[in-house]
Amino acid sequence: MGFLALFGIATDDGVLMMTYIGERFDKENPQTIEDIRRETITAAARRVRPALMTSATTILALLPVLTSTGRGSDVMVPMAIPSFGGMTFSLVVLLMVPVLFCMFREFAAGRTLKKSLKQ
Repeated sequence: MGFLALFGIATDDGVLMMTYIGERFDKENPQTIEDIRRETITAAARRVRPALMTSATTILALLPVLTSTGRGSDVMVPMAIPSFGGMTFSLVVLLMVPVLFCMFREFAAGRTLKKSLKQ
């Protein structure tokens, strides 16, 4: 159960970041590599805070579960451990999604530029 919650949060953060970057690219339509990098950094910087807030609230909500010793803690603590520890993966997602998006867009822009130079 803890892994399902963790994957849901990590996916949610990635979708949040990817959707906003995609909207930003549709609006601005950068053509050069410098423009692509600038738009990616701008869009990622605007969505880091909401994604971090999602992760922070999850971590804070799991602290009482992790430290519980009462009735039912033998079931809840093992469920909370992967979610709490795996939130570091959510931070990696926040870094990797913009980098991969920028890389693919730069590759596409480079291919377009090579095609136009050959003609």
